[in-house]
Amino acid sequence: MLGENCILSKDVYIDSGVHIGAGVKIQNGVSVYHGVTVEDDAFLGPHMVFTNDMYPRSFIEDFEVFETLVKRGASIGAGAVIICGITLGEYCMIGSGAVVTKDVPPHALVVGNPGRVIGGVCRCGRPLRLADRRENVFTRFRCSHCGETLELPVEVAKEIRR
Repeated sequence: MLGENCILSKDVYIDSGVHIGAGVKIQNGVSVYHGVTVEDDAFLGPHMVFTNDMYPRSFIEDFEVFETLVKRGASIGAGAVIICGITLGEYCMIGSGAVVTKDVPPHALVVGNPGRVIGGVCRCGRPLRLADRRENVFTRFRCSHCGETLELPVEVAKEIRR
């Protein structure tokens, strides 16, 4: 299923049973395999890769599909690899070439191999900056570009460089 107002670039493959939300942009050379769900307004960068089989063997015919969820507004950079069975949180950003092996919290910025949270990003995609603290449960951040203020979970907040 393909939502309204999507942009599919050159050499994009969408497998059967895949759900793609509205306003999704899929760049050149991306294959979206069975078991992947992409919510509205997500961005899939050029030649990024999804997997869907945790234990691939060419001679096994009854392989198990592990589902992957890309939540609303998430962005995946060029050449990134998303290992199956995980969720990418709302408005997170995956850096180019990252290899993501575990769930990503909302608004997290993930880079490297294996991917790790190094900061947070606003809905507009720009870095978040510390605004104030509240009882070590959530920390409040502000975007210097659009002014939006967010409260982020500690696992993201502790990684944002001040």
